[in-house]
Order: sequence, then structure tokens, then C-alpha cells
Amino acid sequence: MRLRLLLFSVLGFWATGCAPYSAETKWKENPGTVEAPVAVHTQALDLVDASRNRAVPVVLYSGRFSQKSAKTKQKLAVLNHGYGGKNTAYSFIANYLVSQGYLVASIQHELPSDAPMPLTGPVYETRLPHWQRGVQNIRFVVQELERRTPDLNKGELLLVGHSNGGDMTMLFAQEYPDQVREVISLDNRRVPLPRTRQPRILTLRSSDQPADIGVLPTAVEQEKFGIRVIQLKNTLHNDLWDGATANQKQQIIQYIAQFLRTN
Repeated sequence: MRLRLLLFSVLGFWATGCAPYSAETKWKENPGTVEAPVAVHTQALDLVDASRNRAVPVVLYSGRFSQKSAKTKQKLAVLNHGYGGKNTAYSFIANYLVSQGYLVASIQHELPSDAPMPLTGPVYETRLPHWQRGVQNIRFVVQELERRTPDLNKGELLLVGHSNGGDMTMLFAQEYPDQVREVISLDNRRVPLPRTRQPRILTLRSSDQPADIGVLPTAVEQEKFGIRVIQLKNTLHNDLWDGATANQKQQIIQYIAQFLRTN
């Protein structure tokens, strides 16, 4: 997988005072078991955004789930892969979200015809167009699925993104805070987390890749805005996908589960 081979040329440093909440003191170390869906169905959608003349491939995850009433409106979750990755590479998260009543759309952001993302120069400036394209992809997919599935609960949008996909989700949350309820970042490193209570934010941090200065909120900001910053002690940046170990996946899902249960 290209994600495992990607080398970042510019490394950021932890900002002073940005130490994340300790999982031991702020959340339980083992926040509980999670339920598995009865069945998960996948469907490939070859969407095209006519306004940009751009293909936006999507894998849709759906299914029956035991703990939800059939009359309950589905919530929508959008998954956003890391650079060089595939939209099929986060199925363990998609499957869990389906079990919680979500319709999950996993977007393929990079196409074979796209120019490579710059790995030199001022990181934020050179990569911003790629993140903005991702924001446009997310908006298009959300609007298209709301049109196709009118019984979706439009007030319950959840965005999840790994690495570069996490940067896209944070930029989306900055630009359209009223359109998303919750955002989960799997170790995004470049785009600052919005300092806000809405949308609600969780970020899971790897043990090997630091975020750029200013990306993570300080401890004071975490407390003020209720932002959850969780350090994963034994999980590398490139472990945050289906290639993770069973224990790593369980821990990731446990923290996601607790975050979604917390209002």
C-alpha cells in the first residue's frame, strides 16, 4: 500500500502546552465493548460532479442493525482516506458505524489522472488546493446522498478522516461548521482543529508522527471546547487503517464508540 511508503518531507513539532488529555484520567482505558453489525452490504457508486467534470468514486456501506428501530432515520458518515490510500481501506470503521445506524460513504479522493500532492515547499500553501478539492468532494457526496436518500437525518453528519483525509475533514469543519455534527481525525497533521464546540471533535494521535505547530489545541483549549485529543501509545501513523492489528482496531473503535456516546 502506498500509504506505508509515503515519506513526509517536512515534520512539525508539538506546540507548547498542546499535551493531549490522558486516556487514563479523562476517559476509561477500556471504554467498553462494541457491537458488530448483523450484516454489512457494500455498493460501489461511480458518481460524477458535473459542476467540476470530476469523477468521485464512492463505496457505500449499509446494513441491518439490531439496536436501532427500522423507523429511525439513518445518519450519514463520510470516510476520507490517507494520501496514497484507497477508500476500501477503512472497512473496520465503516462496519462499526453501520452497526450504530450510519449509512457510510467512503470517498476515493485521488484519481490516477491527478497530479501528485507536493511534498516540498510550504506545506500548508502547496497542499491547500488538494484539501479544498477534498472538501468539494465531501460536499458533493453529502448532497448527492441526501438527494438519493431523502430519509437521511441531515442533522447527524459525521466525518472521519485519516492523515491527509483528516486534514480535509478539519478544513470542511472550519468552512461548514453548521453542516457537520461530529468530526473524527485519525492523526491529521497539517490543518488546525477548529477551536469550537460545534462540531464536536475527536482526534486520535499516533505514537510516531507529530502534528505541525498550532494544529492541536492546548490543554486549556481542549477543556474549554470539549475537544478530545487521545494519544495512542502503541499505534503508528501508518497503522490507522485495515492493516492495523486486532488490538489496535479494538482500541480505535472503543474510543470512537465512547466519543459518539458522549453528548
